[in-house]
Amino acid sequence: MTHPFLDRAGLRERVRAALAAFLRRRRDRLTEIEAEALAPVADAIEALVLGGGKRLRPAFAYWGYRGAGGADRDEILAAVAALELVQASALIHDDVMDGSETRRGEPAVHRRFATLHAAGGWRGDGDGFGTAAAILLGDLCLVWSDEMLHASGVDPVTLARARPVFDDMRTEVTIGQYLDVQTQATGDTSTDRASLVARFKSAKYTIEQPLVFGAALADGGRLAKAYSAFGLPLGEAFQLRDDVLGVFGDPAVTGKPAGDDLREGKRTYLIAAAIEETGTTLFDEHLGDPKLGPETIQELRDTIVASGALRRTEERIAQLTEAALDALAGAEITDEAREVLTGLAQAATQRAV
Repeated sequence: MTHPFLDRAGLRERVRAALAAFLRRRRDRLTEIEAEALAPVADAIEALVLGGGKRLRPAFAYWGYRGAGGADRDEILAAVAALELVQASALIHDDVMDGSETRRGEPAVHRRFATLHAAGGWRGDGDGFGTAAAILLGDLCLVWSDEMLHASGVDPVTLARARPVFDDMRTEVTIGQYLDVQTQATGDTSTDRASLVARFKSAKYTIEQPLVFGAALADGGRLAKAYSAFGLPLGEAFQLRDDVLGVFGDPAVTGKPAGDDLREGKRTYLIAAAIEETGTTLFDEHLGDPKLGPETIQELRDTIVASGALRRTEERIAQLTEAALDALAGAEITDEAREVLTGLAQAATQRAV
């Protein structure tokens, strides 16, 4: 069920419509080049981008813009919708790196193209083809995010003002992804490291930077500090909620297999807290095993709960959310934006998916 604040101002449907219009134009260009080969590329990107998603990043950007006094305009909707293509790029690449089979209840892009390879009876390794295709499609989404921003209709002066934030955000999420895989490779299980990864992989690019981007679109640079004080702790709380769902979430709701983060070996704050309390033996033995069965997953879950790590993570989510809302209360923004951003904070941290 959609949180009502995500639909304020008809935002979700307007963002989807802007994305659909942009992707139709990109499909036309692809099929001009080679219809048979490239139609599956357009199909895959449209399925991912238009088939689901909460549209949190455009929502925070839009209300960051409105909070700074910006008026509702279709070109602003198109500009903030470009954030969904950055998200699509990150999801496609993340699924490759994690070896995830599904995304939003459907085959992940690399699995989709491995299946296409098999169905066509093509030469070579199907899994390798799927991985290569997904890397390229993720790159294409990142390229298109740039194009959608520039084609949004926002005037050049405003674009020049907002562009550095957009660029910093894309750099930070990419570096955050690298820190994530590097942390898994080194086996660093400290909560400090887990917090660093969460900050750059998710917190800044999900909430803080979209807010600052929105403020820049409204020439509201004066709000950057206040938006960061709200967005950074809230973004970390969002990622911690995601980490809890990655271990305890219902696959029917999340669209991901049960215990997927345990199979992928994620060194999240939740896992780091459990290791601090119990030692590494059980987690060294099982964390990151792609063949983990239901019984072992349940054993790890029980250990996380018994260690107090789940309670500790929930307490941190509450503390971070409180700090964010305290910062929002003191921000000099419009009353409507404050109301909606408070609601979006709840949507981000209390969600079941």
